[in-house]
Amino acid sequence: MAPVIKVVALSGSLRKASYNTGLIRSAIELTKGDVEGVEIELIDISGLPFVNTDLEKDGTWPTEVEALRSKILAADSILFASPEYNYSVSGHLKNAIDWASRPPNVWAGKAAAIVSAGGGHGGAKSHYHLRQIGVFLDIHFINKPEFFINAFQPPAKFNSDGDLINEDAKNKLKEILLSLKAFTLRLQGKI
Repeated sequence: MAPVIKVVALSGSLRKASYNTGLIRSAIELTKGDVEGVEIELIDISGLPFVNTDLEKDGTWPTEVEALRSKILAADSILFASPEYNYSVSGHLKNAIDWASRPPNVWAGKAAAIVSAGGGHGGAKSHYHLRQIGVFLDIHFINKPEFFINAFQPPAKFNSDGDLINEDAKNKLKEILLSLKAFTLRLQGKI
């Protein structure tokens, strides 16, 4: 029986009809048919308090932070949906990254991939900052393929609910998931 990799997904956008969260929902749908051996769980980061070491008490964290850290620790890899805010990652995503990096760093040794949707370059500039952060945290990002799409350039990529509707984009997302799966299994010495 082929191994199943557990992926936790974080979206840096909190908007209800977020295109970035829509990419994660589409990735989850792909794992129910087109991409076997991958399970994805979307982690809601909207309730995390801002990082404040005063909230750490005797080696424990607030409940929401404990839940985040536990899910990341139990995962084999990470899928980041990273919108571009001022040429970088969103504050909400950075906050989640910082909480999970508090000693002991639960990101260390994990395989990861980045997807994004937005205007202009489709969020591409956020990828570079996220990769820089990942170097320090010992996150191992796949290099290829890259996935960032201009959500506002025709043809339509998303519906008004933020669901991915473009078949070309879905196929590219499938390639990302297959690459993440293979890379994760290689890192774990399973292939």
